[in-house]
Amino acid sequence: MATSEAGGKTGVTGATTGKATGEVTIGKCEALAEMQACFALQKEVWKFSDADLIPVRMFVVASKIGGHVIGAFVEGDKERNGEKELIGFAIAIPGMRNGHCYLHSHMLAVRQQYRNGGLGRRMKLYQRDDALARGFELMEWTFDPLEIKNAYLNIEKLGAIARRYNVNQYGITSSLLHGGLPTDRLVAEWWMKSKRVEAILREAPGAKFEARARIDVPAEIYEWKAVAATRAQALAVQAGNRERFDRAFAEGLSVLGYERDERGNGRFLLGEWDEGWRY
Repeated sequence: MATSEAGGKTGVTGATTGKATGEVTIGKCEALAEMQACFALQKEVWKFSDADLIPVRMFVVASKIGGHVIGAFVEGDKERNGEKELIGFAIAIPGMRNGHCYLHSHMLAVRQQYRNGGLGRRMKLYQRDDALARGFELMEWTFDPLEIKNAYLNIEKLGAIARRYNVNQYGITSSLLHGGLPTDRLVAEWWMKSKRVEAILREAPGAKFEARARIDVPAEIYEWKAVAATRAQALAVQAGNRERFDRAFAEGLSVLGYERDERGNGRFLLGEWDEGWRY
């Protein structure tokens, strides 16, 4: 994956991901039609009811108040007059905690046929370029600790850490992806100029740390969430891991590593974090 300085939609290009073909261009969304396309893709990916959707006006506001809306585009076919098609987006808004400004990346979506090929990571790195150019050092977002692939991306491929756990942050949502479970979330902290992140993005060996706690996520969690008859098993894993995270974070530990085995199981590794602001 390659990135360049933030700017217009010619900023980042390259082969598309997944099963699709063609060139992908990543850049800022600015036109109202692009914001409307983000709204439509949000509904397509999460299948939210209308009450759970972020409205178009929020995409517009984010781009006006110091956040950004990033889009991934492919060239359209002749039937669509060659217009670019939005296949992914990321929306972020500015936040403040204890006198420090940061960027909160609220949502990132990629159309199904373009997943599993690195486009999500490319979009995060474009976000990083834009954030650093505007003086931000920290970007945060939340993620489901039961989502093994996403956790691996956040911790191992981007270098985020986690040391906060929010219980049922959004309530029970209408999205089938959430499987009717409480929307428990870890808060990813991406210290974009830290030695940890810079080493990971250079694909250099990261700093060694002593894993003082381990929290496992079974590969079967997806099946258990999807079927009503086994949902209690998924709830039990979620509840048990919630207690483990709370205990580890109370002891001052942070998520610093993530492992996956040949069977698809995931494991969080927690140790002591020595960079970034203290809360």
